[in-house]
Amino acid sequence: MSQTRRLAAILAADVAGYSRLMGADEEGTLQRLKALRRELVDPKIAEHNGRIVKTTGDGLLVEFPSVVDAVRCAVEVQQAMAGRNTGVAADSRVELRIGINLGDVIVEGDDLFGDGVNIAARIEALADAGGVFVSNTVYDHVRDRLPFDFQDLGEQQVKNIARPVRVYRVRDVRAAGRTPASAPPALALPDEPSIAVLPFANLSGDPEQEYFADGMVEEIITALSRIHWLFVIARNSSFTYKGKSVDVKQVGRELGVRYVLEGSVRKAGGRVRITGQLIDANTGAHLWADRFDASLEDVFELQDKVAISVAGVIEPTLQAAETARSAHRPTNDLGAYDLYLRALPSLARISKDGLSEAANLLEQAIARDPNYGPALAFAAICHQRLATDGWTTDPEARRQKAMAFARRAIEVAGDDPVTVINAAYPLAYFGEDIGDMIALADRALSLNPSYARGWYVSAILRVIAGEPEVAIERIDRSVRLSPRDYPRAPQTITGLAHFLVRHFELAAQDLRLSVRHTPGCPAPYRLLAACYAHLGRHDDARATIEQLRAMGTDAMPHLPFPNREIHELLVSGLRLAMGEET
Repeated sequence: MSQTRRLAAILAADVAGYSRLMGADEEGTLQRLKALRRELVDPKIAEHNGRIVKTTGDGLLVEFPSVVDAVRCAVEVQQAMAGRNTGVAADSRVELRIGINLGDVIVEGDDLFGDGVNIAARIEALADAGGVFVSNTVYDHVRDRLPFDFQDLGEQQVKNIARPVRVYRVRDVRAAGRTPASAPPALALPDEPSIAVLPFANLSGDPEQEYFADGMVEEIITALSRIHWLFVIARNSSFTYKGKSVDVKQVGRELGVRYVLEGSVRKAGGRVRITGQLIDANTGAHLWADRFDASLEDVFELQDKVAISVAGVIEPTLQAAETARSAHRPTNDLGAYDLYLRALPSLARISKDGLSEAANLLEQAIARDPNYGPALAFAAICHQRLATDGWTTDPEARRQKAMAFARRAIEVAGDDPVTVINAAYPLAYFGEDIGDMIALADRALSLNPSYARGWYVSAILRVIAGEPEVAIERIDRSVRLSPRDYPRAPQTITGLAHFLVRHFELAAQDLRLSVRHTPGCPAPYRLLAACYAHLGRHDDARATIEQLRAMGTDAMPHLPFPNREIHELLVSGLRLAMGEET
């Protein structure tokens, strides 16, 4: 019989104290278990699109196409079980233990095998009666999608699994069902004062000015981020609320912040008006509201005024000196600034057309202001990505442009952390001393510890340096600063970290998630194809190579990965995936 592999959510369940129950009342226990299956468990599995793979005397194994459905099903079953046991003596209760894992499984006929199944069974064995325990892969997928609170039980060494498994308990399963289904779990507040800036309404009467309103908010976020004692949520997460009517208390729970700033921008003629209001997310109380008017020529000063006023409400004794010290603007040319704002959405598209368009706009901005640091740094990244993603006919020319822009960015950066850390990335990739680039990144993060992208770039540099554990720590910090942007990028870096230490199964798990969430980016496809090849999964490797080619890019990178160990693993894996001799 032929075998295939796939990623699946696996639920394992059994009856706690089954032998004791059978010893006390064999016939009665069997009747109760049959009724339990018929009346509750099987209907719930069907309701959540599950498939029963196999059953034992007291347990069952179930596959779900969605890990969210698997966890919902488990919690609803346990909630109903609590009701069924009301009034039943403790030593006579039928109580289930449930474990859930998301992992790679081997499919043979209707049966499933492999570590994905084994880990689910081992987690179920750890679970307490009436409990639902899940693996870290499950937790990573559902923590922002389900209204349940999870308790981290740490890494557990389980039988016949080489690496420890991080396990989480769904806390108070009965109470979980009473939380509105739309409410994700609350994040713990950081020790320092914390704030999220929501997208401001565009009141200009012109939808084409939306980018300008968004740019105002981004600059206010940047100004607030310069304040060292303030924890500021990244733009990518706060902008997930754009165009939505939201409850500020809900925003505070979902982003884990004490304060929320909202407002509007009106641009008319040569004037700009910004209105803002600061709200306590715990109570919903309005702490401050104000209106700021200025000419377009004074727009940069206007942004700082908003940031200084907000910070002054939160901590009057500290804000003025902190903000004033870091108020240097990377450009005073409004035309260059406008081009830079227009480039950012194209840059975020992670595609050949998006990167080419962004590079063009950024180079126009640089032509107006040759010392515009962020434009220089992001232009360098555009050319680096076009070269290394195989989206150019002349990768060497792209490399030269990337290096020139990045070096110029470092020269003019001063204490601007956005410029420093983003310029360090292409320089490190193209062979500059990695220790020097890490030092630049660390300095940038000391200047702006709330810069989520900075922590992400720092993680890349640590992988290049051969420090995968440090890279994962830095990714975790990036995720906390941008919790609603979580699916976008971290799995590429964690997958790369696992790839570096040859944990190819773990790397493939993360890279499959990365491919799903960033389908236009070639890098995770290449890494995933190499993982499959090193695992001997040649059909999957070839299929991934075909996906790469369908994206209009070469399967083999044009330029070497700066970490030689990763480069050799990647190249040998890709050659195997393409059917070449290594």
